[in-house]
Amino acid sequence: MAFDIGIALTWILFIALFPIAFIWLRRAFKIIVKRDFSEVALKRGEPPPDPARYAVMAGLINLVGGGLILLAIGLVVFGQAEYDVWSALAGVTIWCKVIFDFALGRHAHNFGKRQDKPAK
Repeated sequence: MAFDIGIALTWILFIALFPIAFIWLRRAFKIIVKRDFSEVALKRGEPPPDPARYAVMAGLINLVGGGLILLAIGLVVFGQAEYDVWSALAGVTIWCKVIFDFALGRHAHNFGKRQDKPAK
């Protein structure tokens, strides 16, 4: 039996969906239910001045992203989708989640505008 790189990458993508979904849904739970805003709209690891203002949007981004990844996992497990369908769903979801988190973080931090430094 010869090693097929395509099958190996398919398995890697599928197995990677489990921790991705777990992390995103856990983050949504922390934001929405526990009201922990420490991971809301981060920019260079720092939350914005008013993270509660962006908590709903960050929670929804994580909840929808985690839900769509769970949908992709379910489609594979129950044999309801071909490789092209579930891999496209997972890939687009991952990229959109990354882009939306980035945009929210930049919006929450005033698009990179520097805060006035106190006068000396």
